[in-house]
Amino acid sequence: MRTTELITMALRTVLSNPMRTMLTMLGVIIGVSSVVTLVAIGRGTSDQIEKQYENLGTNMLVVNVLGTGRAQQLDYNDLMQLEQLPEFSSIAPTINKANSNIKYDRTQEKYTVTGTNDRYLSIMKGQLETGRFIVDADLEFRNPVAVLGSEVSKTYFGTLDPTGEQINIDGVVFTVVGKLKSKGTGAGGTSMDNAVFVPLTTAQRTFKLGNIRTTYIDTPTKEDIYKAQDTMKQYLTYKFKSDQGFNLINQDELMNARVAASSTLTNQLISVACISLLVGGIGIMNIMLVTVSERTREIGIRKSIGAKRRNILMQFLVEATVISGIGGLIGLLLGSGLALVWPMINPSQTTKLSMDIGLYAFLFSVLVGVVFGLYPANKASKLRPIDALRFD
Repeated sequence: MRTTELITMALRTVLSNPMRTMLTMLGVIIGVSSVVTLVAIGRGTSDQIEKQYENLGTNMLVVNVLGTGRAQQLDYNDLMQLEQLPEFSSIAPTINKANSNIKYDRTQEKYTVTGTNDRYLSIMKGQLETGRFIVDADLEFRNPVAVLGSEVSKTYFGTLDPTGEQINIDGVVFTVVGKLKSKGTGAGGTSMDNAVFVPLTTAQRTFKLGNIRTTYIDTPTKEDIYKAQDTMKQYLTYKFKSDQGFNLINQDELMNARVAASSTLTNQLISVACISLLVGGIGIMNIMLVTVSERTREIGIRKSIGAKRRNILMQFLVEATVISGIGGLIGLLLGSGLALVWPMINPSQTTKLSMDIGLYAFLFSVLVGVVFGLYPANKASKLRPIDALRFD
């Protein structure tokens, strides 16, 4: 019997009892759609993480000083001397003053004030919308100038250009010299949009902030970041007389770790979803066994007029495969639809459809039909014609 005839007969049998067929397919549909949707969400999340770190810079090293006291203070000039080494491209030490009272006209809100240098903007991959950023002269003369993040500027000035205006930060008047473009929240949860940037030397003198707690380091290439990390560890260990009291955050390692964690979680969820496929396979096997019992006389008649064992075997095996294949196709379409709709339900998350995974899930569903349909088909093919014709 030709394959096309077998498929036609299988489709006719499947369509003759659509409700039972749909219930039989349910496990396969849920399994395939779950795999497709979960992989789309997982890959979308991984891409989102990579983009966040790319926006921040994967060749960036962050140095955090954890200890307190004079023994664990970093000197600005000493840090900047490290730029002479080939593994360092630029260095931006920072000091922060959280919850600073910032007032303009009748509006007063609390924002973080960050004291830094002219390298900070390029290291953090920020962009100016208007005006300028901090320059060397501001650091040298401790100029009371400020650059506003996009959200801070929107709070006080709306859509107007704040350049040239004067704001009051904790009782001290600062002249706004620039406004940053919106950048969003970085991979570490920090946001340039909700901060005010002033010269580091000005912040030290005006707000009595002496300790440099965080330093951002940019390296020429992604490969240089590991050399820079070793150099900074040696420098800080020598300066603090201990390898404690500081930590070094390698953005490349952090990104790889988060992507790996996301992939691991996705794979675990896929494993759970595959259980639905196996459950669906068991459902197909049960229904096919029932079908064999219901069609025992048909099998006897076919065998009595010359049908061979392999013809009966292929007939029921193709039926099981068609059921799982149709279920897999429905699951593939349903999963793709859910993956496209998911960002509308959860705008903070993106999805990325993977046709290769969809194809593998579909083929796996077909394989489930073959494997779980083999036993009922084999049972049907072994029926003796005389016994099958006597079955009532």
